[in-house]
Amino acid sequence: MTTLVQLFRHPLKSHGREELQSVTLTAGQAMPFDRLWAVAHDHSRADGSEWARCVNFSIGTKAPKLAAINAVLAEDGKTLTLSHPERPDLTFQPDSEAARLIEWVLPLVPQDRALPDRILRLAERGFTDTPFPSVSLCNLASHRAVADKAGVALSNLRWRGNIWFDTGTAWDEFNWIGKDVAIGGALLRVREPIRRCLHTAANPETGERDVDTLGILNSWDHQDFGVYAEVIQSGQVAIGDAIEVK
Repeated sequence: MTTLVQLFRHPLKSHGREELQSVTLTAGQAMPFDRLWAVAHDHSRADGSEWARCVNFSIGTKAPKLAAINAVLAEDGKTLTLSHPERPDLTFQPDSEAARLIEWVLPLVPQDRALPDRILRLAERGFTDTPFPSVSLCNLASHRAVADKAGVALSNLRWRGNIWFDTGTAWDEFNWIGKDVAIGGALLRVREPIRRCLHTAANPETGERDVDTLGILNSWDHQDFGVYAEVIQSGQVAIGDAIEVK
């Protein structure tokens, strides 16, 4: 039986992950507070009124040191604490204290390209990497296959996935595309593979690019890791819940 083994959300897009024990998924929405906020750069035209592509934001593809950020969202859903090995911890409110975040993160980003400028918020659906509100599903068996080819121990935090499981067989999750998956009390419809970017090359502990993850993925004739799904039935999911492909 395949079970849910890890849950993560990323409150501020590309600026930290937070591990959870349970979460309630809502039909038609992303995971609660996942990518709720995003940092628009000074060349971006995004204004927070609608979903926008990743190119509009300060992300790990452009600034690998962002990969080493951890995040904790307070119970009030308004206060976020970020930590990084090169910076003092920062506790702030993204909706009203964007300037504090910009000052904190500037030393972590390249100075010769678009710079972080403002924080945008997109309620309910968040700034996921897809035009639809998505939840990402990732297989630890596939992660082990990548690590084996890399020849070094790899943290699965590189992939920034929401829901983690282990089928025992690498790339099983690609066979789920077009199917419904029951997890706890929720039902998700798997829509497409996740094509990966350079963010995954960065070590989530140091923020340094140290593994050619894209080259490894392309050795299987694809650049994909994990799958995107949409929630079609609301319900709670928790560590240990059974995962059943319909």
